[in-house]
Amino acid sequence: MYPELSCDQVSALMTFYIENKLSDKLLRHIQNHLNNCPACKENYNNLKMILNNISGVRAEMLQDEEDEFEARFITKQYEDFKSNLSAYVDNELNDSENIRIKKIAISNPIARQDLEDIFMFKRLLHTSFEKTKTDAGTDFSKHVLNHVYGIRHGTDPFLKIVLIFTGMIVSIIAACIWCL
Repeated sequence: MYPELSCDQVSALMTFYIENKLSDKLLRHIQNHLNNCPACKENYNNLKMILNNISGVRAEMLQDEEDEFEARFITKQYEDFKSNLSAYVDNELNDSENIRIKKIAISNPIARQDLEDIFMFKRLLHTSFEKTKTDAGTDFSKHVLNHVYGIRHGTDPFLKIVLIFTGMIVSIIAACIWCL
């Protein structure tokens, strides 16, 4: 389907070739041309080197910007926020500490993201627990806690029969004694 490709055609398709966005058949034809044409092979190597350098510089710039952004907001206040985050989410802090944590979360985007992440994680855990409980059809947590604390729901049927029988015997004996 593709006769021998010209150098201009290969040059036009070079970036697509490097990004692996061509059909397998076209890739083979370009590879064949690059194996047989030293000028196109050199252009390919130069373009690939330039793209790799640009990608590396772009990645470094993004990392530097991210590090600089985080450095502005990672402060003593933020470290204090992180150490109290779990207690805040579990409502274990007093009112003044709660307000202080809220202020930090409002003013610090990294702290706000941490708070959003932990609340999302908490919702995910709760949803998973509810789904598991629904799927099981029984709330085993109550059963386990009752077993641990020795709480029994309802009375044993055998014990009920024994109590009823004992009550009847005591009633009969009391009636006999009262009649005498």
